[in-house]
Amino acid sequence: MADAPSESPFTDDEYAFLRHVRFGELPPAVRPEERVELTETEPRRDRPEPDDPHRWDLRHGA
Repeated sequence: MADAPSESPFTDDEYAFLRHVRFGELPPAVRPEERVELTETEPRRDRPEPDDPHRWDLRHGA
């Protein structure tokens, strides 16, 4: 069985170039004073609606 080479086939600069080719220019970083706290506006998708006990029973094996 052949051992995998211990060195990466690309340098960090080459990886940076490949990322740039694939994804293009990154947007500028958001400054701390421009950041806002996100608020959930849609109902959670990981739980059924609370008014549907039948779906809760199905989820919990009842």
